[in-house]
Amino acid sequence: MILTGHEIRRQVEDGHITVTPFDPGCLNPNSIDLSLDDTILRYRDPIIDPRVEPQVTEHKIPEEGLLLEPMSFCLGSSREIVGSTRYVPMVHAKSSTARAGLFVHVTADLIDIGSIGTITFQLFSTLALRVYPGMRIAQMSFWKPQGEITLYSGKYQGSAGPRKSMIFRDRHWETLPL
Repeated sequence: MILTGHEIRRQVEDGHITVTPFDPGCLNPNSIDLSLDDTILRYRDPIIDPRVEPQVTEHKIPEEGLLLEPMSFCLGSSREIVGSTRYVPMVHAKSSTARAGLFVHVTADLIDIGSIGTITFQLFSTLALRVYPGMRIAQMSFWKPQGEITLYSGKYQGSAGPRKSMIFRDRHWETLPL
């Protein structure tokens, strides 16, 4: 079951959903809009080795915007701290963002229940597109789980700002040959 915008508001007010800062003007029929913060990360290496911690460069998005080149990838984040210990959040591109050729989550739209922090956007631009700090770039829906709940306590818990891939921390790499 997906929550309506009205129910999202009620659950925020009751403390079962975190959206900070909360702006009722960002509510939609089945979601709440998320805005882009002012920092992006770009990977330095042309090849990402999942066994090695990737190096990134941090860039501030100027008020006049940042041009994303076609077929480019970077990491951004939401200004809002979001999450829930009762509902499963999912992040989606806003329709207008998608129609401008921007993916905001390449494939990772599911946010585990119990994860609370800023959302890292995996920004992949298919066209040249300028982005601005504070622009509404994504939306989050909330789904009611069925069954016993295990809260997320993983490596991205409490994220603040964009977070690079932490795949190098995954334990299964230790069993694979070098």
